[in-house]
Amino acid sequence: MQRGLVSLAIGSVYTKVLVFALLACSFALEAHGQRRQRRRVRRRARRCMCATVSNAAPTVSSWRTLFDGATLADWKSAEFGGEGEVHVENGAIILDYGNSLTGVTYTGADLPKTNYEIELEAKRIDGIDFFCALTFPVADSYCSFVVSGWAGTVVGLSSIDGFDASDNETTQYMDFKNNQWYRIRVEVTATRIRAWIDNEKIVDQDIEGRRISTRAEVDLSQPLGISAFESQAALRNIRIRPLVDR
Repeated sequence: MQRGLVSLAIGSVYTKVLVFALLACSFALEAHGQRRQRRRVRRRARRCMCATVSNAAPTVSSWRTLFDGATLADWKSAEFGGEGEVHVENGAIILDYGNSLTGVTYTGADLPKTNYEIELEAKRIDGIDFFCALTFPVADSYCSFVVSGWAGTVVGLSSIDGFDASDNETTQYMDFKNNQWYRIRVEVTATRIRAWIDNEKIVDQDIEGRRISTRAEVDLSQPLGISAFESQAALRNIRIRPLVDR
C-alpha cells in the first residue's frame, strides 16, 4: 500500500514536471516566434524606409539661362566711363579693353536675393588684371567675387566690413592663364557665400552679422554684372537657379 502511494506521488511529481516543462517550452517557442515576427517587421520597415529614400528624388530647380549665346538681350554695357566695346562673338560676350573697366549689367527678369547659385565660364583673352568681377545680390545688398585682381593673382570677395578681396579673410592667391576658360560658381544663402573656380572651393564665408557691399567702382554692375579691369575678357554659359532645399 505504501509502495503504491509512493509510486503515485512520484508519478504526480513527474506529471507536474512534464507539464511545467511543456509550458516552459510553449512560452519559449511563443517568445521566439514573437522575436522572429518583430525582426520581420523591423526588416520590412527598413526596406520601406530605404525604398522611400531611394524613390524620393531630390528637389532641384532648373537652371535659368541669362545669356542666349547670340545677342546682348537682357544685358547692357556698364557706363563706367572709358569702358571698352561690348559685343558677342563665337557664343561669348566679349569685354574689350577699357580705361580701366569694361562690363555688362543684367537688365532681365527679377533675380533672387538669397538661396541661389549662379555660374558662368570666363577667360582673359589678354591683359594683366581681373577678367571676372562677378557682382551679385546678397539679401538687400550686393557683393563681388573678384577673379585675378590686383595685378592678376588675387581672388576673393569685395567687400566684407569695408575690406576688399585683397584684404579680408577670403583673400586667396592663384595663377591664371590667358585664353583658358574657367568655370566660376557662386552660392548665396542667408548665412554664407561660397564660391568655386572649376571644382575647387575658393570661398566659404560666414556673413551673419557682417556688412556686405561692393566697391564704388562697380556699383553700376548691380544687381548682377560682370566686369574686367585692364583686360580683354570673354564670358559664356551664364545661368542662375534657386537653392530650394536650403
